Amino acid sequence: MIRYFRAALMVASIALATLYVLGWRPASGAAPTLPDPKVDETPAAAKGRETVVFAGGCFWGIQAVFEHVKGVTKATAGYSGGTVKNPGYEEVSSGTTGHAESVEVVYDPSKITFGQLLKVFFSVAHDPTELNRQGPDSGTQYRSAIFFETPDQEQIAKAYVAQLTDAKTFSQPIVTQIVAYRAFYRAEDYHQDYALHNPENPYIMMNDAPKVSNLKKQLPDLYVSYR
Repeated sequence: MIRYFRAALMVASIALATLYVLGWRPASGAAPTLPDPKVDETPAAAKGRETVVFAGGCFWGIQAVFEHVKGVTKATAGYSGGTVKNPGYEEVSSGTTGHAESVEVVYDPSKITFGQLLKVFFSVAHDPTELNRQGPDSGTQYRSAIFFETPDQEQIAKAYVAQLTDAKTFSQPIVTQIVAYRAFYRAEDYHQDYALHNPENPYIMMNDAPKVSNLKKQLPDLYVSYR
């Protein structure tokens, strides 16, 4: 498995270089500055634990971003949104399971609101206007989605998408799916904290490191170092 994975990374690096020559560029520029959600939950009076699952392209970058967000106690890479139980990386990568590469975010609602998490997700974690792809990765497994766990999360997410749409924040329509959580399956160990452990990987340098950098620059009040 590890040998296969390393070989795949080498192929991916070559593919990225080819895409670069053909004109593709990583989204390393400044992410859009988004407004605070008009509809949001009130910060909890006491410490607590809430969960939501986000999908927005390769889970390495999404995990790296949310591990740097204030109030997030845990971010786990995995798979969600499909029908296959306990899928593996190769299965999900085939695009036949219905699952998306996802990140389960556990957060303390007394330290950060769900709306603030959405602001991070839509501004620096990924591009919500790309349909079934993110950067060089394409397929339904790289779609943009919010798997909400409570009615309040659903209401806040839909309201924020409507707010951003009305304000014409993006030049293209937001294609993020807002769907009820059904199940989350933890990804293999070698995917966990991949960006942290492999900062010099070309994919991480071109696609994921800029996301964390944008978080620190644009949302400094929400940024924290790795715990």
